[in-house]
Amino acid sequence: MTPDADNNLPPILRPARPPRRSLSDLVSRFSGRLCSGSGDVLLTGMTLSADDIRPGDAFVALPGSRYHGAEFASVAAERGAAAIITDDNGAALISDPDPPLVTVPDPRALLGAMAAWMYGTDTDLPHLLAVTGTNGKTSVAHLLKAILTQLGVVAGLSSTAERHIGSEVITSRLTTPEATEFHALLAHMKERGVEAVADEVSAQALVRHRVDGIVFDVAGFTNLTHDHLDDFGDMDTYFHAKLPLFTPEHSRRAVVSLDSDYGAPLVAASRVPTTTIVTPAIASAAATAEWTVDITAERQDGTAFTLRGPGGRELNTTVPVIGRHMAANAGLAIVMLVEAGYEWDRILDALEGTRIEAALPGRTQRISGEGGPAVYLDFGHSPDAFDKTLAAVRRVTPGRVLMLFGADGDRDATKRFDMGRVAALGSDILIITDHHPRHENPDDIRKELLAGARAAPARTEILEFSPPERAIIEAVQRVGDGDAILWAGPGHQDYRDIRGVRAPYSARELARRALAVAGWSPPPPTWHVPYPEDSTPPSDPTRPA
Repeated sequence: MTPDADNNLPPILRPARPPRRSLSDLVSRFSGRLCSGSGDVLLTGMTLSADDIRPGDAFVALPGSRYHGAEFASVAAERGAAAIITDDNGAALISDPDPPLVTVPDPRALLGAMAAWMYGTDTDLPHLLAVTGTNGKTSVAHLLKAILTQLGVVAGLSSTAERHIGSEVITSRLTTPEATEFHALLAHMKERGVEAVADEVSAQALVRHRVDGIVFDVAGFTNLTHDHLDDFGDMDTYFHAKLPLFTPEHSRRAVVSLDSDYGAPLVAASRVPTTTIVTPAIASAAATAEWTVDITAERQDGTAFTLRGPGGRELNTTVPVIGRHMAANAGLAIVMLVEAGYEWDRILDALEGTRIEAALPGRTQRISGEGGPAVYLDFGHSPDAFDKTLAAVRRVTPGRVLMLFGADGDRDATKRFDMGRVAALGSDILIITDHHPRHENPDDIRKELLAGARAAPARTEILEFSPPERAIIEAVQRVGDGDAILWAGPGHQDYRDIRGVRAPYSARELARRALAVAGWSPPPPTWHVPYPEDSTPPSDPTRPA
């Protein structure tokens, strides 16, 4: 097993009838060198993970931050790998090269092209729609899939939360899959008759070549705000990591939101034909945008808006979640479909005067019933996401707003102070708890969040409870009918990462049970519950019972 093997990870989807490619063809196409064995071997798949090897696979052994993939060549061989592909450094680590060993120059950079060749995804693909940005990527991807379905299109989806192939749904591993997994997924979708795919593309995916070998029909941009500086160091570097998506190598057209400060610079830097959209309730760039999203109503069950564009086009519809930013996400999705070539009248017939039938897992998702406090679960984990979502909850809540959140360990720590500050400014009661501590001490993480919260010029009641199993019970006890709880961070996830182990966990289920214990009547779950209905959820394993 590789060091990061985890039997709780969801499966990787592949085509049922993969092409058969010869190793000698790979060597000639990608300037490789056959170091040992025969080039007559036939390949039927490709993967980076020794734990994912299936007989006939090429195992691509890449250098990593802690290990070189070549260190697991023997595991790959035992599991039926038909060939090992690596660099010169990797080849030097393999003392007994069996199966055939091939070296290629910079295998990471070649991975997308090799995977496209392997799975036949270099031609005849469905419509491909990519969305990037700090916040809103997952929502836009799910909205795209929902609208396509309402148009009668067989649609696929690859997002932080889920992978969809028509009606088939599985949980995701990464925001954007590795190139080998992504091309296998596209091949699987083609095989299943998928006509269009909405894909969430992270900055990390772009710099790590995960979408190489793919040209998207339309690329969308939501916003850029403080996050991921542990990976990129500063906002300028983070911004430039997004730019490759807006080049002819990766997209044909683009739709860019001007709702954040980085929208206009991205338009200026884009190297493909670009259309702009703005939400005047969020930004002041309405005069320069080709499309506008005007909010017409905000309710607990959704946000109504009017989309206006060139040639007098106008559409009135509703997105089934709260928040002006969610209406902005829906507007961006619709314009992306227009740019992809879907007829305006067809979109109008499907959406005018009705709702977008989207299920957005863990995105301002209401867990509570009609009576008692409204409880929302959200995946937001940045200061900007907190600011927008708290404001949205405030606008539809007659009573007090309680916010509950924690922060990721082993991730961008520079945003923690501002997360605490923004949370305190936007809530009446603030409870700080734990999230994914990973290999950090959760006490230290909470201390940083509390420092930001206590520095805010607000009269917010600030509390600290750990673990989160206790925190949500304490939260529900402090609110009543007409109040609201926003639990930010966990969203759709059904695990917590504690010292590298994915412990079963569901914030949605914990919130539902806390409401029931308090005497309210929450609706039955519509999600997977990682522990039995009649059981007591396990508490944080980092703490003594």
